Amino acid sequence: MTRQRQWSGQDTSSPPNGGLSRRGSSYATRLNKTWFKGRYGFKDNVSAIEAERRRSELKDKILAGVRDFNVEKYRKTDEELKSIRNTQVRAYYEAQNQKLNDWAEVDSLVWSLADDIIDSTNPDADHDGIIDNNAPLYSADHDLEAFLPDKERAKRHYNSRVAQRALNVNVSANILLLIAKIIAVTSTRSLSLIASLTDSALDFLCTMIIWVTSRLANQRINSMNLKFPVGRRRLEPLGILVFSILMIISFLQILQESVKRLFPSGDHDTLPLPMVAIWSMAGNAIIKGIVGIFYSRVKSSQVQTLVQDCKTDVYFNTASLIFPLIGSKCGIWYLDPLGAALLSLYVVYDWANTAFSTIVRLTGAAVSPQMDKKLMYLAWRFSPLVDAYKSMTAYHVGDGIVVEVEIALDESTSLVKAHDISQTMQYCFEGLAEVDRSYVTVDYSSLGLQGHAVHSG
Repeated sequence: MTRQRQWSGQDTSSPPNGGLSRRGSSYATRLNKTWFKGRYGFKDNVSAIEAERRRSELKDKILAGVRDFNVEKYRKTDEELKSIRNTQVRAYYEAQNQKLNDWAEVDSLVWSLADDIIDSTNPDADHDGIIDNNAPLYSADHDLEAFLPDKERAKRHYNSRVAQRALNVNVSANILLLIAKIIAVTSTRSLSLIASLTDSALDFLCTMIIWVTSRLANQRINSMNLKFPVGRRRLEPLGILVFSILMIISFLQILQESVKRLFPSGDHDTLPLPMVAIWSMAGNAIIKGIVGIFYSRVKSSQVQTLVQDCKTDVYFNTASLIFPLIGSKCGIWYLDPLGAALLSLYVVYDWANTAFSTIVRLTGAAVSPQMDKKLMYLAWRFSPLVDAYKSMTAYHVGDGIVVEVEIALDESTSLVKAHDISQTMQYCFEGLAEVDRSYVTVDYSSLGLQGHAVHSG
């Protein structure tokens, strides 16, 4: 593995944020030129040398484990997997390959980030009041993206571009399909088509909610940062939750109307289905199918969500067309309201699951076992520096993840070293795309209190 530094090498002789830091640097510089430098210069040089020695020791211990462990030798190739006839054994090795993918990602992340983070833990090692040139994170305003592995950074940029392109295509397709369904519904009073029109209208509204909340979550406005110090990424799941409730209420109304038509006192007329309605609904299914197939190979969670939405729309539009079409051709009056009722039940069930899963994530659900193992592996990467791991808790706060880790160090460990270890681990956790926040707590005993207080009642 070839080590590549990701830091751009920008000048960090002055802090990026200005303010008190800039004034402090100017003041310390004047002191250095007069009394302070002459009296304590030797002491400061000794401190700087000791800080560099300590940082080098930490880097060597962390990176040695990554360098000496090759995850690829445990991987099964595609040809080897195909040669395994036992499906359970093949599934086991496929799951192992996925785990190795996570481990390789963690190793690459730690290899690229650890030394830059350690260099930034003590930005003023010589105590002259000026941020040193070897404090990379200060030059990037604590943004880790510039220090990620080239492959990982390229993958995230690619996924972001593709997700935005897919969202734009989906919005355009939804607008065209919405117009086509309005034309279809105006030519007939079919409840199945009305249900399909309602689904498309609310689907378009959902896409716009996602687009707006995504823009709001990613905007960096100083006044908003003061009101939302940990960011606004929870706006997106909150928008989905609000939309889920609107979807459920709307289709409960369509379900009620469908049930009324099925009663003996309801309207039992067989509704004709004009060709414009047939071609409009068929065109909806075809266009959504093409969009879904085109983006199905993109390995991005956001894009795969849109692909799943396209697949659902194909099924929904096809069913919305088949029920009234067969009913009008065969003279079966109840097929149209029955189809609308079944479609409404499906939408209510589907979006109720979405609302429930969103609520669960917003209220702090535990991460999946696979994600838990990935986080545990990252924590284990620091085992050469840690005496014991007391606990690790990982849970969702919206779509993002919060990781709480408690480690134990020898009680004689200096505060400086404990700080450098815990902060390096924290930033490495936050370098993962799934993690929003990480908190690393240091203890001197593996038997002491751990976690948080329990609130009864």
